[in-house]
Amino acid sequence: MRPRTRARRVAMYVLLTALAILFIFPMVFMVAGAFKPDALVLAEGNTIRAFWPTDASFDNFVGAFRRGRFGQLFINSAIISTAVVGLGLVVNSLMGYALARLPFRGSKLLLLAVISLMIIPLEAVAIPLLWMMSLVGLRNTYTVQILPFIANPLFIYLFYTFFLGIPRDLEEAARVDGAGPVTTFLRVSAPLAKPAYATVGILSFLFIWGQLLWPVLVTSGPDVRPLPLGISVFVTQPPISWGQIMAFAFMMTIPLLVLFIVFQRWFVQSVASSGVKG
Repeated sequence: MRPRTRARRVAMYVLLTALAILFIFPMVFMVAGAFKPDALVLAEGNTIRAFWPTDASFDNFVGAFRRGRFGQLFINSAIISTAVVGLGLVVNSLMGYALARLPFRGSKLLLLAVISLMIIPLEAVAIPLLWMMSLVGLRNTYTVQILPFIANPLFIYLFYTFFLGIPRDLEEAARVDGAGPVTTFLRVSAPLAKPAYATVGILSFLFIWGQLLWPVLVTSGPDVRPLPLGISVFVTQPPISWGQIMAFAFMMTIPLLVLFIVFQRWFVQSVASSGVKG
């Protein structure tokens, strides 16, 4: 059985490596194109040289900042994403903790409502939500891109399930020492939930950083336009420069990579613990 097990493991690693190479090809093509002269991006697209930055320079990045207004768009996305992630971690974790540890009349019904809301996509409520935001005069602002995404039923449920897995003995010991619900949450439950916070933070950042539909509906100018909408406009802005578009896209992905690298340990720990519980 040992040789068979070893052969299966080798075959699995070979398959996973092949899939990783397949999925990384577009990233390599994008990075190489970001440093190439614009004329070579498509000219070498059908050859192996498409994955190598011939005549590398930073001209495309300069063009992305000048023509694509990348700097302003990046600041807009950073403000929106930071606000959504920061406020969302507070609101969703408190809601999840209340449902898991502070039972009250109607809590089960509220939990059922949270679970039900998870299946409703943004597209189903985008128009009514747009109408509501227009009534209060929030269109074309940062607020309209932040407020609807702070509370998220999926993230509330993730916190709820994680807090359920924390031993009650730790919280009861804190209460014996005189700690109230707020102190117990801040000093006992929240520090133990670092993997959940990392997971929700990464998923929330991924979602809001790549959000396109809602900004299309609620923004009408470049002043508060985020990066996904900015690159969709930049792609159609003549003269079309694929080198600058690749540079724009490459710079868009850097914050995502940095965020995952910084918090990957807690993210993997959360996924592993969820798998064990399941």
